[in-house]
Amino acid sequence: MAERSTVAVDVADNSGDKPLTAQADQSTADGVAQNRERDTDIDEAQGSGGTERPGRVSPPELHSGHKLARRYRLEECVTRLDGFSSWRAVDEKLRRAVGVHVLPADHTRARSVLASARSSALLGDPRFVQVLDAVEENDLVYVVHEWLPDATELTTLLSSGPLEPHDAYQMVSQIASAMAAAHREGLAHLRLNPNAVLRASTGQWRIRGLAVNAALRGISSESPQRTDTEAIGALLYAALTQRWPYENDAYGLSGLPKDVGLIAPDQVRAHIHRGLSELAMRALANDGATASRHEAACTTPEELVKAIGEMPRIRPPEPTFTAPPEYQRTTYQQGTYGRPAPRTTQPVATPPPPLQSRTGKVLKWAVSALLIAALGLGSWQLADALMDQGNSSDDTNQTQTTDDNDKNSEQTKPVKPLRIQDAAEYYPDGKPQHANDAKLTYDGDSSTYWRTYSFNGGPVLAPYKQGVGIVYDLGSAQEVSGASIGLNYDGDHTSVSLYAADSLSSSAPLGSMKQIGDATTSGTELKISAKKAVKTRYVLVWLTAVPYSSKDEYSGAGFKQAITDVKFTG
Repeated sequence: MAERSTVAVDVADNSGDKPLTAQADQSTADGVAQNRERDTDIDEAQGSGGTERPGRVSPPELHSGHKLARRYRLEECVTRLDGFSSWRAVDEKLRRAVGVHVLPADHTRARSVLASARSSALLGDPRFVQVLDAVEENDLVYVVHEWLPDATELTTLLSSGPLEPHDAYQMVSQIASAMAAAHREGLAHLRLNPNAVLRASTGQWRIRGLAVNAALRGISSESPQRTDTEAIGALLYAALTQRWPYENDAYGLSGLPKDVGLIAPDQVRAHIHRGLSELAMRALANDGATASRHEAACTTPEELVKAIGEMPRIRPPEPTFTAPPEYQRTTYQQGTYGRPAPRTTQPVATPPPPLQSRTGKVLKWAVSALLIAALGLGSWQLADALMDQGNSSDDTNQTQTTDDNDKNSEQTKPVKPLRIQDAAEYYPDGKPQHANDAKLTYDGDSSTYWRTYSFNGGPVLAPYKQGVGIVYDLGSAQEVSGASIGLNYDGDHTSVSLYAADSLSSSAPLGSMKQIGDATTSGTELKISAKKAVKTRYVLVWLTAVPYSSKDEYSGAGFKQAITDVKFTG
């Protein structure tokens, strides 16, 4: 069903032309049905198409681990739509996360995407997510941009409620100012929506996809300044009301009631800042709404910046301080309530006078010398007696110790660590997780790891996926009695089993393996001990349940786990 997006609505100008309606594309991350591995759509949650269609162009056959320019390693596909795909990747040269848009060089939009990306890169405004590279190579066109792991989308912020007036004021002020600067350089966004607006950990608001997101979908507008201005008005409306200012639901927000039309934010929710409510209506007046108090509509970001400047400044809320707990007197300090505790005077005994005379000093030295001599003599005699006793019972003690060790040799047998020679990911269903990272689980560096994808369901992965795991090669057959496994995510819960395997095969049937032991944990360290040691060269670490964890730098929110360090003992 078509949905109207703020950034895709062409509005009527003053001459009375009828507005055009843009159709919303329903985007999926990888197009694979019935796959519980989460497709994290970070930038394209609600896409909207333009006037140009790409034709029938097959998307590039890319996969996790593929490298572009022998530098950018693709990690996770976040969008696959209309012949192009968007990825979270790693710049191996600078060791940082980046975002990458990829499409075939013969795609009908490839030229415009390259031109838009290079124009956006030349702007160099830090209020926009920067384009780092735009290249045509090996029949592919790809655009590399910043990845901000510490930033939060406006969509996510609004999921917990509307913004405070000061935060909404800062957002609209910074976004309008940034877009005014972009339009002065001839650049428009045309897809300015809650997914494209980010708040950094420092509080700064940033915009991603300037010109590029519209070019990827072939979106254009006869009045780009008015389109972006209305988009800013919709962002402010959503920030104040937690509602989308159109009838259709979008970006996780409920739309306005049917047949009501566009009503002011302060009529949707109580206690909304009156000035911000009027500002949102002035920006949204492009779509036929009537501005509050008959103020002139804002048709460009520059006019919106001027209107914001004329408003009284909205100050941040006063910080709240928690009162310290009331001072509690101790039992000793409290005494009797209402009157001081009675004081009792204890008689103090007078110490005897010290030996201050000449005779007293000589006596003290003599006593000290006698004590030192007595202690020395007693110590020598005690040591001599102990040595004689030890020599007389040496043979008996030696025989008894030998007998005890023979009887308890099995109990005191030391546990030795087993050296791992090689490892390979095990995926009998033919769907690997991150096969190239298996060796990172025994490299001695706890900051590196092999990880699973994020799953929509859990913690138990069955029946959609029986499990995920890694097979380890110990170099030769060893007695395996246990394992220590370091995990990256905690939570309820992680279940792991150990199996004795026949080889490093990624597809050997699990039923042919002998189980060594299993364990479950809610922490980041799991230990498995076998009831009886099993002799084998290959050991499978098999995860059948993983905990839920929120979005991080390399993966989206979902049920997932990562292995940092694996150690076997025999």
